[in-house]
Amino acid sequence: MRLHSPSMSELHAFVTAARLGSFTQAAQVLCVTQGAISRAISRLEAHFGQPLMHRNAHGLTLTDTGRKLYDGARAPLQAIETLSTELRADDRRLRLTLSSVPTLASAWLVPRLPDFHQRHPNIQLGFSAYRRSEDFSGATPDASILSGTPAQWPNWHADYVIGREMVVICHPERLAKRHAQGLWSTPQGLLGEPLLFHTNGQENWSQWFSAAGVARGSVALSNGFDQVSILIRAVMADMGIAVLQRCLVRDELQAGRVAAPFPELVIRIDRGYHLCAPAQRRDHYALACFRQWLLETASRDPDVMAARAPC
Repeated sequence: MRLHSPSMSELHAFVTAARLGSFTQAAQVLCVTQGAISRAISRLEAHFGQPLMHRNAHGLTLTDTGRKLYDGARAPLQAIETLSTELRADDRRLRLTLSSVPTLASAWLVPRLPDFHQRHPNIQLGFSAYRRSEDFSGATPDASILSGTPAQWPNWHADYVIGREMVVICHPERLAKRHAQGLWSTPQGLLGEPLLFHTNGQENWSQWFSAAGVARGSVALSNGFDQVSILIRAVMADMGIAVLQRCLVRDELQAGRVAAPFPELVIRIDRGYHLCAPAQRRDHYALACFRQWLLETASRDPDVMAARAPC
């Protein structure tokens, strides 16, 4: 049988916005962004093939179809939400679904998870697909480790974890060759190299050169990559040099797969990895346990310890 009903998240967005007369207030109540509310209602209107509400300077006005949907969906949605809360309370207490920036998960988080499971053997931790523009409009994830600054998530709880410390990396043979040529005695010498970059962090090179005291004009960047893992592979293939979060390349540095021409010259940027969660989920037992473990674990990382050390 073909189903004609839309998704629950879209209905919740519509009913909440219609009840409050505001996308902004609906976003605050549902702990998502205003954009998520707008997109959900747009999908709902596309599903029914007609407008459901109009926005104007005085708020929201429901169309005739929108009024029918609101009157018919409000009570059933509330009943389903109440029942779901009752049925899932005990089960969800020990379940946590997380999403994370993939490179951080593979390079830093996952190798440390055995310690979490040893401390909390009753908590079942699962991972959902990572979305760079996560808005928590769906049932999962409960929390997400995202890259950015807290100002990007004003309606969520965001705890800094790691990832503000940046270091330059290159292929070991390139480093040996440049040292033999006497070209990398100072950071100035890097300006003549292909400067690889992450597409979301094009300003990192400028910040690094500024911190290094290099007098320069505009930095001429080379190839850009939208995934850190591919960027690291490009450095390992000797396509150029890159500036990346040290926590993501520590294993490659220790194994000698990449090298740091100026290992002591580490800059700190505003962006970092944060554990983000809607306010309504912060009382979730499994999430509270994971948050405490994650922040304690990160506090012992050499980069975080160095950043907290008194000058």
